Amino acid sequence: MRKLSNIFWLGTKELRSFLHDVVLLSLVIYSFSLAIIAQAQSSSQEVHNASIAIVDEDQSNLSRSVRHAFLLPYFQMPQLIAESDIVPLMNAGRYTFVIDIPPRFEADILAGRQPEIQLNVDATAMVQAGLGSSYAQQIISNTITAFLSRVDKAPSPPVGLIVRIAFNPNAETGWFTSVMGIINSITMLAIILAGAAIVREREHGTLDHLLVMPLTPFEIAMSKIWANGFIIIAAAGLSLYVVVKGVLHVPVAGSIPLFLLGVAAYLFFATAIGIFLGTVARSMPQLGLLYLLVYLPLAMLSGSNTPLESMPPWLATILQISPTVHFVSFAQAILYRGAGFDVVWPEFLIVAVIGGVFLALGLWRFRSMTAAAAM
Repeated sequence: MRKLSNIFWLGTKELRSFLHDVVLLSLVIYSFSLAIIAQAQSSSQEVHNASIAIVDEDQSNLSRSVRHAFLLPYFQMPQLIAESDIVPLMNAGRYTFVIDIPPRFEADILAGRQPEIQLNVDATAMVQAGLGSSYAQQIISNTITAFLSRVDKAPSPPVGLIVRIAFNPNAETGWFTSVMGIINSITMLAIILAGAAIVREREHGTLDHLLVMPLTPFEIAMSKIWANGFIIIAAAGLSLYVVVKGVLHVPVAGSIPLFLLGVAAYLFFATAIGIFLGTVARSMPQLGLLYLLVYLPLAMLSGSNTPLESMPPWLATILQISPTVHFVSFAQAILYRGAGFDVVWPEFLIVAVIGGVFLALGLWRFRSMTAAAAM
């Protein structure tokens, strides 16, 4: 009981130190609020409000139907321009898409000929260009098909394709990036806060004070783990309820408490990494450099940006030893697909076991450092 009491009261000291550290406090608030909103709203992978112009050399009912088929929010209201203005306006970045409808377009369609429509795309806007050109082709094809159906010349499609998108019916990027932003922030801040707690003690000389007290290295390290873990769990929970569900209006399919339980298991790994780096680094700048070397591979290869199935098989196999991969997997299963504990418990167990191994390594390193400092 005495050890638990020491760990608890040392943890409250960590909480007070954190609340008085304006930089770290601001980082946590920003990472779970404004950063999530900015990531969800600015990194859209859909066509939205794309600028478009049309050169109508046919001036027919069909060409006008094509022009009126491009609607908000995907495209701006199409502007009519002359053919000679295509190159100057696109060079000036005025339009992302310019459609050139040739003369006698409607007559050629009705005669069964295959006239060509020129679609000019400014590919410097890469996402808009790639998806927008596909959208434009579908819009034009659907408009022509609807026009021909009114004159009984529409060919019947050989297959009727019905698409049903689960969990994100409109395929909105913000529904994905907001939750993934929280997951990445959990890993980032767990490493930074735990590592900064160790480095701060060494820089201020308070670690020596702790070592002369009747405390063990295990008690000191565990107090930092639970205190920083509590901060991250509380911030992640508030971010899901207030920012994701409240501000961004992203529906969360599963149980947030179950997700936070998984976060608690994962934090044993992430905070252990932070403690290990804190024992290696001699200053905050060194901790920042070491953090980049560890966090970037963990985040990029976690499956939050690119699915493991898209990676080389040998790399996907090696990554199974990373708790971050399993953390992202059960987080997506809970928050996106509404999975229960009966589905995600194997990954909970894997994260807990691997996290325990890394925690033992971090505690061993911290004990070695304190032993060397006590000499």
